[in-house]
Amino acid sequence: MNQTKFDALIVGSGAAGLYTALRLTDLAPQWRIGLVTKDNLSTSASDWAQGGIAAVIDKNDTPQFHGKDTLIAGVGLCDTEAVDVLVNAAPRQIQKLIELGVDFDRTEDGSLALTLEAAHSRRRVLHSADTTGRALVSKLAAAVLQSPNIQVLSQTLVLDLYMQDGRCGGVFYLNEQEISCLIAPVVVLATGGGAQVFSQNTNPPSSTGDGVAIAWRAGAIIRDMEFVQFHPTALALPNAPRFLISEAVRGEGAHLIDHRGERFAFQYHPKGELAPRDVVSRAIFIHLQKTQEATVFLDLKPIPKETIAHRFPNIIKICQNWQIDVFSTPIPVTPAAHYCMGGIVVESHGATSIAGLYAVGEAASTGVHGANRLASNSLLECFVFGERLAEQVCSQSNPQIFANPAIAISMSTYVNAEAIQKLKVSIQNLCWQAAGICRVQADLETALDKICTWQSELVELAEPSRLWIETRNLADYAYLLIRSALFRTESRGAHYRQDFPETDSHWQVHTIIEGKELSPSPLASLH
Repeated sequence: MNQTKFDALIVGSGAAGLYTALRLTDLAPQWRIGLVTKDNLSTSASDWAQGGIAAVIDKNDTPQFHGKDTLIAGVGLCDTEAVDVLVNAAPRQIQKLIELGVDFDRTEDGSLALTLEAAHSRRRVLHSADTTGRALVSKLAAAVLQSPNIQVLSQTLVLDLYMQDGRCGGVFYLNEQEISCLIAPVVVLATGGGAQVFSQNTNPPSSTGDGVAIAWRAGAIIRDMEFVQFHPTALALPNAPRFLISEAVRGEGAHLIDHRGERFAFQYHPKGELAPRDVVSRAIFIHLQKTQEATVFLDLKPIPKETIAHRFPNIIKICQNWQIDVFSTPIPVTPAAHYCMGGIVVESHGATSIAGLYAVGEAASTGVHGANRLASNSLLECFVFGERLAEQVCSQSNPQIFANPAIAISMSTYVNAEAIQKLKVSIQNLCWQAAGICRVQADLETALDKICTWQSELVELAEPSRLWIETRNLADYAYLLIRSALFRTESRGAHYRQDFPETDSHWQVHTIIEGKELSPSPLASLH
């Protein structure tokens, strides 16, 4: 078995993984850092992020306002200390990104341009046209590739954690049908979310919940998996990918209309299309059920044409590819799974319940998002908590890891692709139908039984392929999500139970999964 040793190993190459790697090299220039990515440095959900990054920049805004908006969106499940860390560290992180060369949009007088997004009380979202994530990731990736301390391992598929004496000491990975081991006393999971568990989603194909599934199988504590944010406005055309139409479009003044041209969202919330994402998504879902129409529409005509051209060039381009002129024609949209609030439980510096294992970004549950993420806090979280994680691991003494790995899974040859692909599609369709925007007990119970059966089938179908590895992770992710959704018998934030439509104060607790057990865990402090 091939072995490679590092001082720290980061799995995932989105904004969280790239930035954490760079901060580690800044703080510990003598360290050798391994950065594992199953694709390349630009294939991540961060790269797809359009809207922007939230931070207090305007003199009329304060971290307290930003924090209050975050807590309101999280519906009682945010960790107040984590939120305070996030909002107070935001301006400094923006300055660091500017120094790194990120070109945020600016006004005519040269100041940073700020836009408004749903559930924000102030304009505080910085952006780079409508490809903010790409602007960030491209700069971070370039810096990583220039660092002599960082070794990038592309096209590398992590299977499981390597555990030694109860702590994480590296990862097992697939390398040309051979299982090898990377050894490190510090392992950081920055693998992003698992929205590909739903058939309708806005994420890249690589968002298969790898980090959460890998950590859970090793015994890490997982939290709040029922809270999945469904973006209200994804392009909805036959044969077209569910391309996300940024929330910033509505923030700039676009109207959400139905097939009759009516702004129906005000029937469901006083703020209409600028209500929180979960409210708008459910409004669309319910309205489509009522009208029996396939889509609603996003009308950009209320926005000045020059603003559309300046702010949303990528949306213009994508829609043109599908013969939609956004200046004159409303865009057909429906909701799609977008962001997963739950994940691997971490403390304020990224440490998980397993010694030596850390998590950052969408794979982690830091407590800042609660039951519903405030728009554009996710990119911010990557930088704030990536830096804290780097500071923590560089300040402590890390043990030497002795390589004596053993692997418990036997790999066959490529013979099961058709059966595995069928299972993958079945998992995605089942999760969308049973654990999507609106959920009920009977559907969730049936889905859980099916997922458990499919988990067993995947063990029998094991083969050295990316398809099997990702489908295995999707099945485990689906299990965690559905169990959590079934367990929480109330509606809160992004979790909506049609059979329990009200928010219940007794359920102002986290959902915790450790191993196969699931239990409620009271918050340290209720708001």
